[in-house]
Amino acid sequence: QVQLVESGGGLVQAGGSLRLSCAASGSIFSDNTVGWYRQAPGKQREWVARIISVGSTNYLDSVKGRFTISRDNAKNTVYLQMSSLKPEDTAVYYCAAYPAGRLDLRTWGQGTQVTVSS
Repeated sequence: QVQLVESGGGLVQAGGSLRLSCAASGSIFSDNTVGWYRQAPGKQREWVARIISVGSTNYLDSVKGRFTISRDNAKNTVYLQMSSLKPEDTAVYYCAAYPAGRLDLRTWGQGTQVTVSS
């Protein structure tokens, strides 16, 4: 079974940047949609960004222009570049991979904590 491992989280001041990575144990990203999600304390997990197999991307309105999702199929890794971070971006960030349209088949990583101080 393919496993996903997120990394790159940490503590950053407001206005700063972080790059999250989602590494897969196998070559799954080229044929699947990969999404980044986040869950803040006391809140439900929300979708942040996704990249589909052909490379198109979509973003949550509140992160448009600040976050960029990209994929390196050769490295089996998907990235989330986050800039102009705000305290409200503080959350555990998760990546998930799934066949297009099949959210019920998502494979999740363990998450990485992002904390943005004001």
